[in-house]
Amino acid sequence: MHEYDLGKHMNMNNTAIPQVLITTLQQATHVVVFTGAGVSAESGVPTFRDAQTGLWERFDAEQLATIEAFLNDKELVWGWYEWRRMQVMRAQPNPAHLSIAALASLVPKLTVITQNVDDLHERAGSAQVLHLHGSLLSPRCFDCGQACTPPIAIPDEPAGGRRLSPPICLHCGGTVRPGVVWFGEELPVRELRRANASAKDCDLLFSIGTSSLVYPAAEIPNLAKQAGAKIVQINPEKTPLDTDATWSFRGPAGVVLPDLLSAAYPEGGCAP
Repeated sequence: MHEYDLGKHMNMNNTAIPQVLITTLQQATHVVVFTGAGVSAESGVPTFRDAQTGLWERFDAEQLATIEAFLNDKELVWGWYEWRRMQVMRAQPNPAHLSIAALASLVPKLTVITQNVDDLHERAGSAQVLHLHGSLLSPRCFDCGQACTPPIAIPDEPAGGRRLSPPICLHCGGTVRPGVVWFGEELPVRELRRANASAKDCDLLFSIGTSSLVYPAAEIPNLAKQAGAKIVQINPEKTPLDTDATWSFRGPAGVVLPDLLSAAYPEGGCAP
């Protein structure tokens, strides 16, 4: 494994990109980009590990992300997820999201797989993103599973959000729930199946901003490596994938990815 630590530097010289990685990217026929919370964090979207604020500071985020929590206090859980949705709606795609979208026009085949529940990849221009953990923008009925239209945006809440009553399903009269995968729930079968198949088919996989701790999604880079793919990890922190990655960049994706695209495609000019 080749490790490159950017430390506190906020920009990266193209000469720091190894030529063998540039060549591997240029010759790849199928590239998979697998992203986690770290990518959205660069747009200002808090992760589960970040401190909560206002009404939510006395709650453990993981304790609100369960079926049991929703059944016990629907207004509390729905309000928290609406607060998170508003944070996402106010955020903007960052250079990492834009570079990933640009990569689609530079390689024969690109598959974007994400653990994130926002739409920043889509707003950056990526199409057909596989969302393994659902989406804050796709609520559904708790009872019948019917997809529901997200409610109108609530105003900014300086105090950190509020309790809110969830909408009623227009199809069956049941209660609408957030469209995310809670702890203890199965990942969406179709998305997981496609993600696993893509990992086994690719020749280069980027693991970006993910802790590599949340399974079964964390298994995707391992599936790619077992099938013979090269693995590029981009993360400011150490992860369990460190020992298995072919190249590991310790730094922000919004710095590394644009420089990598610029180095690999100097005339392509698609990196932000």
